[in-house]
Amino acid sequence: MIKRLGAGLAVLWAAATASYLALLLAPGDTIDILVGDGPDTPEIRARIVAEWGLDRPETVQYLSYLWRLLHGDLGRSYQLQRGVGEILATQVGPTVQLTLAASVTGVALAGIIAVATAGRGRWLRGTASAAELVSVSVPPFLIGIVLLSVFSFTLGWFPVSGAQSPQALVLPALALGLPIAGVLGQVLRGGLERALEQPFAVTARARGLTERALVARHALRHALIPAVTLAGWFTGTLLGGAVITEVLFGRPGLGQVAMQAVTGRDMPLVMAVVLLSAVVYVSISTLLDLAYRVIDPRIRG
Repeated sequence: MIKRLGAGLAVLWAAATASYLALLLAPGDTIDILVGDGPDTPEIRARIVAEWGLDRPETVQYLSYLWRLLHGDLGRSYQLQRGVGEILATQVGPTVQLTLAASVTGVALAGIIAVATAGRGRWLRGTASAAELVSVSVPPFLIGIVLLSVFSFTLGWFPVSGAQSPQALVLPALALGLPIAGVLGQVLRGGLERALEQPFAVTARARGLTERALVARHALRHALIPAVTLAGWFTGTLLGGAVITEVLFGRPGLGQVAMQAVTGRDMPLVMAVVLLSAVVYVSISTLLDLAYRVIDPRIRG
């Protein structure tokens, strides 16, 4: 775990360095880039020079940037005239709500489909595989458009946009969760079918254990390792998909902030979103390493 934590810190350092290099290598003057489309006055330019240490050697500027990050100082958005940390803090809640709902939706659907189809007839598995392939192949934004057209515009069951009620969370969570369910469902079903062929399964059946109990008590745990490994993949999928999904459904959150920052050339805010994504990804990957040892005690040895 010490090595894993060290690797995680190295990834965060690399992400911070890449963001800083993107700022330095972008065409144009650094001050102009940091100002973006915001107000441009001599006072703001002087503040930027003081905050980023642009009047000092480049090595000192870089070390000062890392030092500020270590102390939680993400800089200031000169377009919005607010601290970047303050902006992210006000918008992270809706994004966390959306990603958690999408994760629960995807995992639940994958588990239900895998348990219902593992070891069953060829036609049932083929139907499930076809549905999973479609959900994986179709981009989340297209799934969102279809969901909006059917359930909002035609049937009127759910709000078209906003985040004022729990009903407004259903369609965005489905749009993000269905691709996850497609991939996890395939992996879980394959893991279950392999587990059901192991000697322990034969012994459990000989002792009179029903097929449903065998899957729930023993086989499912063996099939979880590859599925948990994919959790890191769908974390990145959620972070990337949230940007388009929040814009499509008119929801507040980090996706809206990232889109506005990119279109408005708000470089400090863009850099902060990149770093926050890296922190989330590294944190979840580290937690997954711990989960392996809980799911399968053999890994501890």
